[in-house]
Amino acid sequence: MTFSLLAADKRTGEIGIVISSSSPAVAARCAYVRAGVGVAATQNVTDPRLGPALLDALAAGDQPAVALARVRAGARHIEHRQLAVLDPAGRASAWSGRRALGVHADRVGQCCVAAGNLLAGVEVLDAMIDGYQRAEGRLPERLVAAAEAGVAAGGEAGPLHSAGLLVARNLPWPVVDLRIDHSEQPVSDLRELWALYEPLCEDYIIRALDPDAAPVYGVAGEEART
Repeated sequence: MTFSLLAADKRTGEIGIVISSSSPAVAARCAYVRAGVGVAATQNVTDPRLGPALLDALAAGDQPAVALARVRAGARHIEHRQLAVLDPAGRASAWSGRRALGVHADRVGQCCVAAGNLLAGVEVLDAMIDGYQRAEGRLPERLVAAAEAGVAAGGEAGPLHSAGLLVARNLPWPVVDLRIDHSEQPVSDLRELWALYEPLCEDYIIRALDPDAAPVYGVAGEEART
């Protein structure tokens, strides 16, 4: 019911995930990122506890493959789950339980990893990795391009209804956290939402760190600045 791509850009220090599903609000349950630690996906018959558990294991010093093995060993009903995890160095690991739904697979690429279930075909994951690696720009743009490539390759076996984009860098909060919780064309809507948010992203960071240095807000009641 879900396909995703997790990636790290070692040049910028950004880490993130793009995800889409036939289920509503997929990013609320399946996508997790922690600045300086890593990014994780918990998919298929989702257990939202497993994403934070993967990140906790990375934070404790485990490499991704060890973190995934540790979480698998301690989780109940693990054969229903599909997991992926990646650290800021681009090291990745993924795993699909034997009760994962439909056509399911995972692929590790260069500084990225893709995973999906109920896919139209395993080529969807290869297309996502290729789309990500061919795309230009910063990590969020490249992740959206990966999702678009996955849709173009067939996406999920059924119609998609939700999508999300989650990205962190060297700040204690995600700098991008965009969600399409229900739509007939969630990846296209995610592209439009990112196009709206992208020119504002750096301004929001400045407002958090140094409001006096931020561009004017352009809202009623704002005091004139000199």
